Amino acid sequence: MIKPHFFTAILISITFSNFAYADPPSNIQANDLVALFEKLSGKHPGIRKAHATGVCASGRFEPNPQSTLFSASPLLSQGSLPVIARFSVGGGIPQADERNPGTRGMGVQIMLPDGARHMFTGNNFPVFAGKDPETFFGFLSTLLPDENGQRDPQKTLDYIRDNPSVQANAAWNKQAKTAYSYANTEFFGLHTFFYNNAGKAIKFRWQITPDLGVKTIDPQQAQQLPASFLSDRLAKQLADNEVSYTLRAVLGHEEDVINDPSVQWPEDRENVSLGRIVLQQSGDDSCTAINFDPNVLSQGFSASDDPVLRMRSAAYAISFGKRLSGQ
Repeated sequence: MIKPHFFTAILISITFSNFAYADPPSNIQANDLVALFEKLSGKHPGIRKAHATGVCASGRFEPNPQSTLFSASPLLSQGSLPVIARFSVGGGIPQADERNPGTRGMGVQIMLPDGARHMFTGNNFPVFAGKDPETFFGFLSTLLPDENGQRDPQKTLDYIRDNPSVQANAAWNKQAKTAYSYANTEFFGLHTFFYNNAGKAIKFRWQITPDLGVKTIDPQQAQQLPASFLSDRLAKQLADNEVSYTLRAVLGHEEDVINDPSVQWPEDRENVSLGRIVLQQSGDDSCTAINFDPNVLSQGFSASDDPVLRMRSAAYAISFGKRLSGQ
């Protein structure tokens, strides 16, 4: 298993230089990624292979009637809709130490009256660790121990140096702090989607911002907390306040990259509020049997030809099947 702070520690001294690029592996399939996750975190039967530690929540989606670009979609034109969400910590280790900085995730299912669903997933980092599944797989592979059980941080540093599409995510990890709460974390959809508005394709990316504001904890404060505190903190905030998020569509320009989630669009891009996700309760098992596949979209929406996004459907399905069958 990856030890706490291992990934953060290897990035402390990172310096990017112009070297010849190391070639990532080729022809990576979804089952290769799932098997790699199990090697990195160990096998935990019946548990999600990634984002293993998490908590369910439920509530409603309140669409923004002023969002004219998307107003014709069933997602925004049928009033308040039920939501099931799952918040999580990155990695495949159950009961991960939540005091550590790093990845936090959010999966959301919105149910439409006709039984259709709209899924979206997000992470608290704005760029993915690789332009395609092969680059991502190669990066994760550098974290595997050798035959003596030892990891080589230099191997990881060399891979990051030689593969530019990993560098922005590595830089984010270098400065990442511990999330104060899921209710105070911003989530980025990473991938590009389209909406068909009267025959015109609108290019956008999801972004979910907490209405209570973004808040993090410094390392000294984090160590004063229990190793598992995020679920309890979310429950307390729900009891004391309204916990909600604004769901936004960041609109792309013609020149903005479509198929590379390792590239962030410029910060000056217009964003449109599509509505609010309002949580009402947390801590039940409502999300346990849900596979949060970001390619499950409602009428009018379509996915880009992003190779990482395409791979997610297959990898999620394999992980979902293994989880439900106790593997």
